[in-house]
Amino acid sequence: MANLKEIRNRISSVSSTMQITSAMKMVSAAKLKKAQDAITAMRPYAAKLTELLQNLSSTVQDNDASPYTKPRAVKRVVYVAITSNRGLCGGFNSNIIKEVKAKALSNSVETAVFTIGKKGNDILRKEFDVIGHNTDVFDDLSFSNAADLAKELMDGFVTEKFDEVYLIYNQFKNAATQLVTVEPFLPLVPEVSSTQTETDYIYEPNKAKIFTTLLPKALKMQLFKALRDSFASEHGARMTAMHKATDNATDLRDQLKLTYNKARQAAITNEILEIVGGAEALKG
Repeated sequence: MANLKEIRNRISSVSSTMQITSAMKMVSAAKLKKAQDAITAMRPYAAKLTELLQNLSSTVQDNDASPYTKPRAVKRVVYVAITSNRGLCGGFNSNIIKEVKAKALSNSVETAVFTIGKKGNDILRKEFDVIGHNTDVFDDLSFSNAADLAKELMDGFVTEKFDEVYLIYNQFKNAATQLVTVEPFLPLVPEVSSTQTETDYIYEPNKAKIFTTLLPKALKMQLFKALRDSFASEHGARMTAMHKATDNATDLRDQLKLTYNKARQAAITNEILEIVGGAEALKG
């Protein structure tokens, strides 16, 4: 059994750790509220934009002017891995890394990776060809910054540096649940749902003009939505992880206190026995 000083040091260390994890949980909870409100407010707009693209699906098929809708022979696939810049968020980053590796292994063509977030880049660059990397977008998560990243991917697709692009990110469901999502990004081929109701829209000036103007904006919005989803998921995962860590630290501290009290009582009992034994020896 460890001596009393060692147990006291461990109790102090665990208590300090518990204070840190508790503070991180509260910070993530505050940031999560803002991020959750942002992605919740954004989803109806993104859904309506998708609906409009689906309504223009016939134009997509016949449109030769847009370079983003032309499928071609796939020789190189790029996976955009969206992770975080910081750790201590459970399996948030490792789930994305595992999914990227699984998709790469199941692919028979050349695979490359575009990493957004420091954690994913640190690991994936050791095994894959990383064609691009960004860590600053989460410092100022705005549409303009997301649009710059989307433009980089769109330009690479147009110049045929790669033939398909997929987004891999954590979709926010709630604070305790994040869904790993693999979403096709390029080429853009909207699918018409079988349950979609037919709506007769009047387009001004015309379908082709609206479609060619809307496509780049829709792609940028798609990436921005994925980044917002990942940002909210990160804080949800960190809040949950820190909550569990705080609970575990509390249990460990209570166990150490119990061990300390037992050791102290044993030490006092031994001292009493030594005093009584010495007194008896003097009497003898």
